[in-house]
Amino acid sequence: MNRGSIIAGVYAALLAVPALSQSTPQSSPQSTPQTTPPAHTLPWPDLASGKTEAERRKSYDLGPELHRGVAPAVARAQARRLEAALAALQPQRPGTPDAYVISVALDSDPVFAREAREAGQVLSARYAAAGRTLTLAGPDGRADDLPQGSISALLLAIAHVGTLMDGREDVLVLYTTSHGADIGLAYHYGDSGYGVLAPARLKAALDEAGIARRVLILSACYSGVFVPVLASENTAILTAAASTRSSFGCVAENDWTFFGDALINRALRQPVGLEEAARLAGRSVAEWEAKARFLASLPQTSIGAGAKAWLPVIEAGMPRQPSLPVGRPALAE
Repeated sequence: MNRGSIIAGVYAALLAVPALSQSTPQSSPQSTPQTTPPAHTLPWPDLASGKTEAERRKSYDLGPELHRGVAPAVARAQARRLEAALAALQPQRPGTPDAYVISVALDSDPVFAREAREAGQVLSARYAAAGRTLTLAGPDGRADDLPQGSISALLLAIAHVGTLMDGREDVLVLYTTSHGADIGLAYHYGDSGYGVLAPARLKAALDEAGIARRVLILSACYSGVFVPVLASENTAILTAAASTRSSFGCVAENDWTFFGDALINRALRQPVGLEEAARLAGRSVAEWEAKARFLASLPQTSIGAGAKAWLPVIEAGMPRQPSLPVGRPALAE
């Protein structure tokens, strides 16, 4: 393999899915220049380091991230947004198991921003996390009022939330939506932001923050690569796909990916436990993929014994009445 083969493979993995699953971001008739997300037009840069192919692949565990051509004023405005959003998060209540929700879109294709925004609301309601919910999402064709999602923003958010939580009783509920590859989640913002969040980097960030109790919901192709690294007694992890499979539905005009629609927009709006919601979502995804004649994505679920004990506690306050799905469905029925 030549020096650029890993990242070439990553970029190919991001693109090698049926046409329904991806498209160039489009602006809606109502969108303005301030809310129109930037398109991807340039080749993915080489983010790896090392002399051998093995060293270069291993280097992705460090979570490489590149920002280029970003005006200082824009960078500072984004920093202020993130600082304000983090400062607004409420501290935990001693003696009460609190859930903190982080929902992040790591790609500027607008479907991800729309999905992350609504996911933040659904998860906040389900886990009684009002005042303890942070959504990181860029412009989606309709709004641009949140801190943008990026690897660095997510890691800073995890570190900050760790200072607010009591690791003995509180829970982090993390939802990510983006493209992915077999080395991790892809961060891709227009032609100015690139990166890879590998399983090892996410695990290190959670460990360093002292966050032991975790609900991790990862929506991306190949996201099953996170399961063996992140699975633990006190972790519930749900992924959109197996480690060798693509996931679907990330059409720019959509409001949901297949997995996001099935799990967040439908199953988690029901008064059922997380494990049952994962089963319901898996069935929906399988039906939609069969209808579209896609190779099954095989969503993965791993819930540790400890997590099975505390999940009912944080889910005790979930809405008892189901709410209706919103937005354009991932697959027209």
